[in-house]
Parts: sequence; C-alpha cells; structure tokens
Amino acid sequence: MSELSRATDGTYPTTCWECSTCCGAVATVRDGRVTEFGPYRSHPYSRGAFCIKGIRGAPGSTYSESRLLHPMRRLGERGEGKWARISWDEALDEMAERLAAVRQAYGPEAIVGATSGAYFSRSVILALALRSIGSPNWMINQDLCGGCRAVSARVTGLDITRGEDIDNTRCALVVGRNPSVADPVEWAALKAAKKRAARIIVIDPKRTPAAQMADLWLAPRIGTDAALALAMTHVLISEGLYDRAFVERWCHGFNELASRATQFTPAMAEGYTGVPADQIAAAARMYADGPSTFVSGHGIDAFSAGVQTFRAYHCLVAISGNIDRPGGNLRMRTPRGFRTYGELLHMPEFRLDAATEKRTIGADRFPLWAGPKGWQTACHNPSVIEAMLTGRPYPVRALYASGVNILVTYPDTRRTIEALRSLDFVAVAAHTMTPTAEQADIVLPKTTTLEEEEVSFMPSGPTVLFTRAVVPPQAEARSEIDITLPLLAKMAERQAITRHLLPWRSQREFNSYLLGDSGIRIEDLEEAGYYQVSAVPVTPEQRRFATRTGKVELCSPVLEELGLDPVPGYQPPAQSRLTTAEASEFPLILITGDREKSYHHSRFRDQPWALKVSPDPQLTIHPETAQALGLDDGAWVHLEVARGKGACRLRVRLSDDTRRDVVNTGMGWWLPRDPAPEHGALDVNINAALSYDGPYDPVSGSSDIRGLRCRVRPIP
Repeated sequence: MSELSRATDGTYPTTCWECSTCCGAVATVRDGRVTEFGPYRSHPYSRGAFCIKGIRGAPGSTYSESRLLHPMRRLGERGEGKWARISWDEALDEMAERLAAVRQAYGPEAIVGATSGAYFSRSVILALALRSIGSPNWMINQDLCGGCRAVSARVTGLDITRGEDIDNTRCALVVGRNPSVADPVEWAALKAAKKRAARIIVIDPKRTPAAQMADLWLAPRIGTDAALALAMTHVLISEGLYDRAFVERWCHGFNELASRATQFTPAMAEGYTGVPADQIAAAARMYADGPSTFVSGHGIDAFSAGVQTFRAYHCLVAISGNIDRPGGNLRMRTPRGFRTYGELLHMPEFRLDAATEKRTIGADRFPLWAGPKGWQTACHNPSVIEAMLTGRPYPVRALYASGVNILVTYPDTRRTIEALRSLDFVAVAAHTMTPTAEQADIVLPKTTTLEEEEVSFMPSGPTVLFTRAVVPPQAEARSEIDITLPLLAKMAERQAITRHLLPWRSQREFNSYLLGDSGIRIEDLEEAGYYQVSAVPVTPEQRRFATRTGKVELCSPVLEELGLDPVPGYQPPAQSRLTTAEASEFPLILITGDREKSYHHSRFRDQPWALKVSPDPQLTIHPETAQALGLDDGAWVHLEVARGKGACRLRVRLSDDTRRDVVNTGMGWWLPRDPAPEHGALDVNINAALSYDGPYDPVSGSSDIRGLRCRVRPIP
C-alpha cells in the first residue's frame, strides 16, 4: 500500500496495539488524520471490546504536542537536557560510527539492545539487528511481566496462555489477574460465562471486581499461591478427581507430583496461605468438575518463585484433563505455515553460532531464560546493568533502546541511571522525551500504532491480527525496520557486520514472510482486519507436547539436569526471611503492578486526558491501617522497602478491598512536566524504592517486585 493510499480518507479495520489485549479496531481518517479510533464490533476475537487506551491513547500518542518528530543529538553532558535537531543521515552515521568503535574496541557483545519483548515486531527486528552486528545481548521487560509463566509453559510442555476457551467453560479459575482493568476482551467473556451459570473461582489477596462476582474467592497471603495450587492438586489426586486416562497417556512424572502433593494437604496449606482448608478443598472440587479454564495473571509472576508457582498451576491444569478440551486451556493453534515472532527468533537461519549465543549475559546462571535455550534468548537484565558498571562478565559499553523506558520500568532507578551514564554511547528511539531518552546521545522519533503495519497471532482467538498503517508517519518518525536497515548498511560500510540477518526490505516484506505458505493473503487481512483460525482444539495425537518425552512433564528432566527441583514446590516468600527487627520496622507488605485503565506501564504519562483521570500515583491502604498511621484519604506519603534502594512518593487511596497488612500501587510513573532529566522518575516511581539485586528465581532470574516488606510515612 502506498503512503498516499494509507492517508486516504475513509474507515479502516485494524488492531489496537496500545496493550497486549490487541482489540479489533476501526480507524476513521478525515483530511489525512485519524479522527476516530474505536471498537470493531463484529471482530470475532474482541467482539467490540475496547478501552480508553485505544480510544484516546492511540490518537493521543500520534498527535501529542510533546511527540518527538525529528532525530536529535545531545549537546553538553549526558542528561543535561540540551539537544540539537539533526537529519536521519547524520543520526545514523553517528550511531554506526560509535557502535562500530565500541565493537572494535570491546567486541560485538559490548553492544546491548533494550525493547519490550517478542510480542511486537520491533523487538524481533531489533534482536536480529543486534545479531547481525554479532551481539546476542538484548534486554526485554518480561522478567517482570509474564516471563515466569512463559518459562513454566516451555518447561512443562504446555504452550497455553490463559483462558483460551472461556466461552465454553463450566468453571474459570482466575489467579492473580484483574481482567476488569487489564483485558476488556477477557472481562467481557468472564461476565458472559457468569451470566450463563459458569462457576468463577478467584484466587487473589485483593477484592477485585472478578472476586466480587466469584462463586468462591480465596485470598491467600502474598507469595503463597504455589502451596495453594499443590493443595488443590492433593485434593484431585486423593479424591480420584483427576483425569486418569490423560495422566497415564500424556503426563510424565505423575508419581513424583503425587508424592510432592502429599506434603500439601488443605490443612497444611491453610497454615501457609491463611485460606481455610474447607475453601481450598471446595475450590479443587469445583475446578475438577469441568471443563475448566485457568486464567492467570502477573500476580503470581514477577517474583523469585514465579516459575515454580506457575508450574504448580500448570500441572494442576494438566492432571485435571483440561488441556485441549473444549472449555479448558487450548494449546496454540497457529495456522500451518505461519511464523510467530517467537518461532522466528529460534529459527536456525536467524541464529548466531552456538559459542556466541552461550556468551549471552545471564546464560551461565539462567540458561532457560538467557542464551540459546532461553524463551526469547534475551539477557538477564540485572546482570547487564552489572556489566555496564563493573565490566563483569565482560564490558557492556553501548545501548540502543527502542520503544521502552527502562529508567522507569526497571527496579533500582538510580543504579540504572548510573549505568547508562557510564556508557560510551546510548541511542533511544521513542515517541516522547522520556527519562530514558534524556540519557541518550542520539534520540530517534518512532512511529505509533496508527502509523505501523503489523501481522501477529492471538492464541485466544485463535485469530491472525492485522494492524494497518492508516496514516503515514508524522514528520520524520520511522518504524523499527526503517531505522535498522539503513543503520546496518552504514555498519557494513565500516566492516562492523557479522552476518546480515534482516533479509527483508520493508515491513510489508517482513509481514509477508510471517504469513509464509499459510494461505493467508495480506490483501485479505487489509480488507477484513483479521483472519479467523479454526477453533477446533489440537489433540495430543495430532501434535505431541513440546518436551523431550513428548508428554506434559510434571517432573521435568530439564530442570533436574540443571540441578533444580524438577517437581513444583513451595518456597516461602522472601519477606518471611527477614529478621524480626526488620519485620517490625517494615510492618506492611507491598504489592506492585496495580493496573489503571488510563495507563499502560509507563505510557501516556504526557497525555492530558490520562492525567485528568489519574493525576497522581496512588497507594491503596485499608482504612483501619491508614487510621492507625494517622493518614487521611489523599495524603502524600513516602514508601520505603526493607533492603530497598530509596523512597517513593505516593498518594493515599483508602479501600477495604485490600488486606489490612497489605498496600498496593502501580508502576511506570513519571511526570513529563517535572524537571529533566529524571522527570519525576526518582520521586513518584515505585522502582526508585525497589532493588534489582535478587533473590532471583532460579529458572527465569526474575527478581521480587511484590510481596516485599515496606513502611509508609506521612509527608508533613
């Protein structure tokens, strides 16, 4: 499609990419500008579900007064906030020259990328560009957002996501997820299921809207979900409620799992979780009376026992017989011949040599996360920060960050700032001048959802989604492939390429490659905005499980070979390992990651509509706790974490939806109106108070960012 036709007035089907839900959307273009962006009501996956992030966020990012529109070069010291506009040729020449200099002086591994992860094509393109330079090192956000779930799924052999067939379920088990805010498609499906008399079990310490409509709500102590899942497993096995035929034919290690479950009777689990034993047993029996679907969230993800917690639930799903069962959890039904982003990263023709991949930072400690056997082959982020500052295990001297705001989204903000300021070269591609962009030498303007073309696969549809570039890029903004292709050409001129691994000449060619020989034509995607895949489950007979045994590995040979516990287990939360004095000094427990409808991670913080809805970062506190601390609703407080790295300023919001000993807050806060270069990232950003030093999940390397002991003090 030509640039001119993309700007033609009309109404176009597309997909909203402002969060990972990816709702079907309709864009209206008038006078070459998107005037409306709203729900695609007949879309087979999203069925008209939509939210304010799409309606206001997508046009707001595109037409924001604060949007970056031209490449810029830093003047003066890094972080000083002085910039000069330059051309794309000047920007890419400087990037190529300085990256090539780092490569020559320290080796290609000294160049690191940062992006959100292989949920977007920009991340895959960035990873392939780095591999072309010879570096296996790129950082993603998923160690703190969905990574433990994904690693558990790979280890166990279950390529499921969550709630793939709510429409046909009799029971939905919702664990650590608030779909009313996080996922409008899922929330609509759950409400419809409830209306037709499906049972809803919610496991969450907070009384979310899902908990309020649940038939059974279990509120465990923070970080004890694995014990609860193992107790439910105990009930299924001891009462003969598991699927014997499926277990015998398609599960490996049932005896080991059954033995572990004997240690977690409901009565014993009550001691760990605080959930009454009879409620645990009732939940297990309700779930066993399926078909049932497991709907998981980040609440059991980003902490140092996340993989084993997810393993406990994944094994529960498997023995219950709800895998590939209508109304249960359905494995990926990708069209034959279609290539997903994750698959592309692991294809041999796009890989570096084995020796180089093994040098990926973190691969020695977390080989199922980083390096050739890793989920996305990405680095262990805290280890990269360490390498920037200390040169261990080897120097990292240059960073290219695209579409991420790591100074806000990574824990220990001060240390991340220190690390970036220590580098020889930093380039950032962004929509607006974020705190991360403020630390760059070169800043590049990126395209938005309304200006980009994407082809992707939504497992819960199952649907191939198409995102249309409905308008041309504003001013000089470019997509990732239009940045990296000329950059690699300039690197090649400097003999700084190992092997060119981006064979496509445009985003359209890349998208056509993803479609492969699936029989899906991109022209048809343009016309409809999607391609609906057959919803018929894939049976184990048709496609065995992606493990060494070809079965669901309840007991994992891979984990055992790494010297890790091969069977799901329970590790007491880190906050229970503090000294008595520390626990007394930090009496509350912090949960981070609360979702807001007006924001997605650190995005939209510069948009007036979002600030009108939510102008300040909130800390939700139980009214009785606030009264004991002398805090009124709306009061400003400082929050500090035991063994943390600083303080964070938050505004009190009173609610009895949270436990008396727990406080809740979101993430991603920064204030564009505040002074550069931090723009509030050291003030109102919870990550300024958190540590990235571990303890780490032994499989994924994830750090604790919730379930942490904290204290709250009023600001006079």
